[in-house]
Amino acid sequence: MNKSKQVFDNVLDLIGNTPLIKLNTITSDFEGEYLAKVEAFNPGHSTKDRIALYIIEEAEKKGILSPGDTIIETTSGNTGFSIAMVSIIKGYECILAVSSKSSADKIDMLKTMGAKVYVCPAHVSADDPRSYYQVAKRLHEEIKGSVFINQYFNALNIEAHYKTTGPEIWSQTEGKITHLVACSGTGGTISGVAKYLKEQNPNVKIIGVDAYGSVLQKYHETREFDANEIYPYRIEGLGKNIIPTATDFDLIDKFIKVSDEESAHTARELAKTEGLFVGYTSGAALQAVKQLNEDGEFKKGDKIVIIFPDHGSRYMTKIFNDKWMEEQGFFDSKNEAAVNTIQHIN
Repeated sequence: MNKSKQVFDNVLDLIGNTPLIKLNTITSDFEGEYLAKVEAFNPGHSTKDRIALYIIEEAEKKGILSPGDTIIETTSGNTGFSIAMVSIIKGYECILAVSSKSSADKIDMLKTMGAKVYVCPAHVSADDPRSYYQVAKRLHEEIKGSVFINQYFNALNIEAHYKTTGPEIWSQTEGKITHLVACSGTGGTISGVAKYLKEQNPNVKIIGVDAYGSVLQKYHETREFDANEIYPYRIEGLGKNIIPTATDFDLIDKFIKVSDEESAHTARELAKTEGLFVGYTSGAALQAVKQLNEDGEFKKGDKIVIIFPDHGSRYMTKIFNDKWMEEQGFFDSKNEAAVNTIQHIN
């Protein structure tokens, strides 16, 4: 990068150093100060840019990847987009196994970025040969010269955030952060940031956000995998039906669960109150903050950082689409569709 002219060699130079943005309206009645780490400012519009670049460059350093090789990964959409973007710049083929729960917008974006996409059924067990975990493993075995990123079980997922996101948050808050609230899917983001923050100040409280229908909260509390916790839910990139080794449960102080419906409405509310057009998991993260505030978690003087993982444009056919919301039964007297906001002039 030419620093004097702010000319970048390629989009990968723009990964990281995302802003902290103060929430002013939606949290105005809450105790404490609330700061959103808005990862949509990455060039691939999500926090997954960080792990895609870091894991691929580590593989290059170790001689595992060579130009022309194929990169394979499982993804709910964001990691896939980031890997596809990095692959374009670095000259790799990209194959992605995607959950059918991923929005049509995300799948279209992956195809647009040149990736070969396999859409796999969402509501099957992780060991089912049709699951996106198993499909990715099979493709890796079949394709010579391929590398399987395997973000759920790759320690580099944690390391990427330990070396980038964690130090950024510590510096941006001048070391005054008291709480981190972050969604947990693979667990790489929350674990890597937590590791760094806890090294700086062991008293920083790390709160993970889980979904109803996921096993993570109960596993954190009992260290037992309970298949009875698993049922279908709509939020993408949050919660799991497996226990990822990329989650360091010892670094997380507690988990809180949020619902599909409330998370969707909170994401929409963020756009209307703070002008932040962010994704479903961002809504989930702030919904967790709302619930924690009601439980008396925060006090005056606290500095709470909330990670907003991605951009709202990835959910145009889902939470930002009134028809989809209505089909899910998410509209009632409290939350109604945005009627009469569009006027057609004939």
